[in-house]
Amino acid sequence: MQIAVVGGGINGLSSAWQLALAGHQVTLFERDGLMQATSSASSKLLHGGLRYLEQAEFRLVYEALQERRWWLKKAPKLTRRLAILYPFYSHTQRPRWQVKVGLWLYDKFAGRKGIGQHRWLTAEQSLRCSPQLKADGLRGAYLFFDGQMDDHKLGLWMAEQCKKAGVAIQAHTEVQQVTTDGKVLLAAGWQQFDRVINVAGPWSQHLLEQSNIEPKQKLDLVRGSHLLLPAMGRYGHMLEVPNETRLIFVLPYQGNTLVGTTEVRQKLEQPIACSEQERDYLLNTYNHYFAPSKAPEDVLADFAGVRPLLAGSDNASRASREYQLNWQDQLLTVSGGKWTTARALAKQVLQQIQQIKS
Repeated sequence: MQIAVVGGGINGLSSAWQLALAGHQVTLFERDGLMQATSSASSKLLHGGLRYLEQAEFRLVYEALQERRWWLKKAPKLTRRLAILYPFYSHTQRPRWQVKVGLWLYDKFAGRKGIGQHRWLTAEQSLRCSPQLKADGLRGAYLFFDGQMDDHKLGLWMAEQCKKAGVAIQAHTEVQQVTTDGKVLLAAGWQQFDRVINVAGPWSQHLLEQSNIEPKQKLDLVRGSHLLLPAMGRYGHMLEVPNETRLIFVLPYQGNTLVGTTEVRQKLEQPIACSEQERDYLLNTYNHYFAPSKAPEDVLADFAGVRPLLAGSDNASRASREYQLNWQDQLLTVSGGKWTTARALAKQVLQQIQQIKS
């Protein structure tokens, strides 16, 4: 079949790749450059999402852990295993047993594709791993493992796989409208396809609305901002925000330290940028755990992206990271999803196409 894929982020590229490998003629349209928006503004982790276990998203975590291993194996020059500390202080809100159970499940879900078992470190061992952690009140830390990536370069690696499989990539080509009978409107006019896959991330709902198509699944757009600070060590950290149960990461990344993320509801017409309040929120959390402290002038850079989460939760941090596929005649819209599960999502897109074809 001739299939149009709208969206050049990681989910769009992965979907186009899977469809082309199955023998379909695929054209991918991206209004900007490939991997220019949300897909290149992540926390740079290939992970199962340890905190999603608290929300009982067991299927998603299991799938993401299997996919984590695939990315690490297939693109070793752009990915790596990362040791992460979850420190416990006298003020830590989660009980140690709860995190222990979560990490045990995390390792079990990874199974034979795991990349290292978690273990408990004493306060002394934790400080040897991360000397800048504050020692006062430190009881110890859990050490576990996840994957880290260069999201932009890894996405471009996926684009290369698309080209090798025969995908026709048309970057800087905006799709202005779509129809449920397989048409896409470009600046040059309408083009007809057998199927159209709308996988435009945060803009997927907007594309439907400007095409006068009622979305089957509403999106909750949430901005995630990050800071880059000077380097501090080779271990990552997963940290409770003081007086909250939210978690943020402090990670080594390309010679610097990445701190993130926030969760702030966003509208497409608003600037996608780290606000002063988000910067202070992240710095305050960093300074709660590490010495010496950092000031705004120590921030080397910041960046932000918008996550297209499935609507339905009043609390942005508890919104589902699952994905949904919805057909409207010849138009398939992909909603939600997370970076690590892009290939698994793409396989579901292919399965949907094959089922309709048969």
